[in-house]
Amino acid sequence: MEAIGAPAKMTKQSAARQQVLELIDRLGVGTAIPSERQLSVDLGVSRLTVRAALDDLAREGYLVRRRGSGTYVQQPKISQQLTMTSFSEDMRRRGMAASSKTLSLTRQLAGPRLGRFLNVSPGDDVVVVKRLRLADGVSMAIETLHIPANVVPGVEPRDLEGSFYELLRTRYGVEISTATQTIEPTVTNEEESAALGVPLHSPAFLFERTSRDASSRTLEFVHSIYRGDRYQIVSELTPS
Repeated sequence: MEAIGAPAKMTKQSAARQQVLELIDRLGVGTAIPSERQLSVDLGVSRLTVRAALDDLAREGYLVRRRGSGTYVQQPKISQQLTMTSFSEDMRRRGMAASSKTLSLTRQLAGPRLGRFLNVSPGDDVVVVKRLRLADGVSMAIETLHIPANVVPGVEPRDLEGSFYELLRTRYGVEISTATQTIEPTVTNEEESAALGVPLHSPAFLFERTSRDASSRTLEFVHSIYRGDRYQIVSELTPS
């Protein structure tokens, strides 16, 4: 009989997972790990046990499987703190070079739905910008910005290759004061998968944010899809 309070026995899969994690720590990002057959021999467990451990580590973002090629060490996930910072600021803090690629910029009438989000008349003009957000040249998110046209007069696609918040501050003299944001799990569609370079229906985070200035004027409504294999959400909790 197992004594009360004794540590639980580690399963073969848990032990294999731990050993592969130690192997990942020794290997560099982008390095192929040994085959399931070789790991089975090296770890002294069945291939089924190895496969289950690798599947877990792939789901958690430590590994990436490439069909017909093998299994590789994935770059560590970027921890996203739930604070009101821009993507560019967040990447700079991590020593990564943030950039944006403007995929499209159009002007349209707000209509009823965007009118509600942006607190403007349905007949008012709205600038809609779709752009790819990158860190060290790697795609991280695809973002659709909706901005009242009178907030950014004369804006052009090249103006949004950097931080939108910096553009607001330096060119238009506008500061973000407050924002409301929701986050929910989702999967990528065909367009998002192609832009982010991930398989169709890959796990992702859907961010939607509405930002305002100090006078409560709505400045933007943003719909963003972040790669689930490169992001994790972190929040600091305190007792109420």
